[in-house]
Amino acid sequence: MAATTTKLKTIGSYAAIGDSFTEGVGDPGPGDSFLGWADRLAVLLADQREEHDFRYANLAVRGKLLDQIVADQVPRAKALAPDLVSFCAGGNDIIRPGSDPDDVAERFEAAVADLTGAVGRVMITTGFDTRGVPVLKHIRGKVATYSAHVRAIADRYDCPVLDLWSLKSVQDRRAWDADRLHLSPEGHTRVALRAGQVLGLEVPAHPDQPWPQLRPRGSVDVTRDNIQWAREYLVPWIGRRLRGESSGDHVEAKRPDLLPL
Repeated sequence: MAATTTKLKTIGSYAAIGDSFTEGVGDPGPGDSFLGWADRLAVLLADQREEHDFRYANLAVRGKLLDQIVADQVPRAKALAPDLVSFCAGGNDIIRPGSDPDDVAERFEAAVADLTGAVGRVMITTGFDTRGVPVLKHIRGKVATYSAHVRAIADRYDCPVLDLWSLKSVQDRRAWDADRLHLSPEGHTRVALRAGQVLGLEVPAHPDQPWPQLRPRGSVDVTRDNIQWAREYLVPWIGRRLRGESSGDHVEAKRPDLLPL
């Protein structure tokens, strides 16, 4: 199904809030920083303006739960008052055992209502279809429920929707980092292109363009990869959850002010 687009006036400033997805984890940048879909979208938006006439902030921090994002990032985004805010949050809440997507969505809506009264426009984001993602495929129903709420919230507050569930190209394993929890550089690029479409931009490539053909993998290869992934990523991830730790502890926003691109 074709992406729904929202034609907006030329955007002069953009602030991104969220967790590791919006920070850009999986898409290495200069030094120890990350790029990510929001940074790439900012470049697409800047290309619509005169040179140095576009400002961008990225307040997202990996590992943050919805309430942390609302407490720390939403007030900063309101103070910056940009033309556009992208708001993706709740994913880290949803993957926690026993979480209730209805409750998470209710808190998400309260934050959207707060934001829409203070900034130009708020673009909100559904979850990915986790059908083929190890571990996360077991919570596919919760992700779908939360995503349905996000779309209903978008209707109520007239928000553009970055619909990741319908983005079929990210069902390919090449769209994902080795940890299988974050997008690869190409995956982030596909999301940025879809976000550009949603905002009515003419993007340089289609986000759902086909991937090059891969040779089939045998069951031995798949099993070996799964064992290596569990050792390197799954066990440490579970350990952090048991210890009450977050990958975002002691991490600051990479771009806390609206700066020219």
